[in-house]
Amino acid sequence: MSERNVPATMKAAVMTKPGEIRIEERPVPQVQADEVLIQVMAVGVCGSDVHYYEHGRIGRFVVEKPIILGHECAGIIAAVGSSVTRVSVGDRVAIEPGVTCGRCSACKEGRYNLCPDVQFLATPPVDGAFVQYMAIREDMVFPIPDHLSFEEAALNEPFSVGIHAAKRSRLQPGTTVAIMGMGPVGLMAVAAAKSFGASRIIVTDLEQVRLDAAKRLGATEVINVREEDPVARIKELTQGIGVDTAWETAGNPRALQSALYSLRRGGKLAIVGLPPQDEIALNVPFIADNEVDIYGIFRYANTYPSGIEFLASGQIDAKSLITDRYPLAQTQDAMERAIHNKSGSLKVMVYPNE
Repeated sequence: MSERNVPATMKAAVMTKPGEIRIEERPVPQVQADEVLIQVMAVGVCGSDVHYYEHGRIGRFVVEKPIILGHECAGIIAAVGSSVTRVSVGDRVAIEPGVTCGRCSACKEGRYNLCPDVQFLATPPVDGAFVQYMAIREDMVFPIPDHLSFEEAALNEPFSVGIHAAKRSRLQPGTTVAIMGMGPVGLMAVAAAKSFGASRIIVTDLEQVRLDAAKRLGATEVINVREEDPVARIKELTQGIGVDTAWETAGNPRALQSALYSLRRGGKLAIVGLPPQDEIALNVPFIADNEVDIYGIFRYANTYPSGIEFLASGQIDAKSLITDRYPLAQTQDAMERAIHNKSGSLKVMVYPNE
């Protein structure tokens, strides 16, 4: 194993129970032969982190013991295991947070996001990235160019969700797209739709600050749902036809229904956001009569290299999404900020080694 100056212990922000995060001293992980040790430089606070912090569970994933949150991350390779060949100590990397088995049928098909044995950072019981150092298998790290910041590289994680939604819903150049919900995933989905060549990107949200951010990232029209009926407005913008594709990214039942009704006949609906309840009423005769294709979107697969390339191209201003910055010692404040400042905060970042 080769390494740069790595201490024996590190600080970790541990969620001891929902609503409480404490800074603890932990041993720095030892790397296995096929692993690398990352000095974590930037971690984005994600909606799922906030959900675990507030509620202690997401669907079948339940927090049953103290856990370290955070999975949108980038850093510097501080040590490599004896069989590592792809990367070297000192490399700047983005980290794909789901370590899959590589052997099951889903992995063999290239749909490794569906691997039943995935170890996904900050999904119980797996610890996440609100730490100074973390070990991960070498195929989960991707070098980034020097001009791409660690924050932008961390945003490749939510960006990947949008890329996956675009691939799954077969987004073609010239397509019209409606995206419901401009949280961080929705905003990066705007960037993904733009990168796939969508000609019109119509977005909806309750908060003007998010709609303004969407415009900076490539949205052509914005709809504040506090002021306008989104379906009526989308129909008006499309001469009564509707959009080719709609993505719901907020996990809001009404937004999902709006996304469905905003489609043209033969349109495509991608469900990205996870609602708090398991069942939502959807108009089945409408789906059948209009031959609507519905795609479930679970994380992403095979997106990291293209995502990094696009973020590094300078075509989108991803940096403008970062509104709040906290050191590791203030991780709990970062979570509270993400919960309580929806009208002002877009992406909250934590810096474990500052």
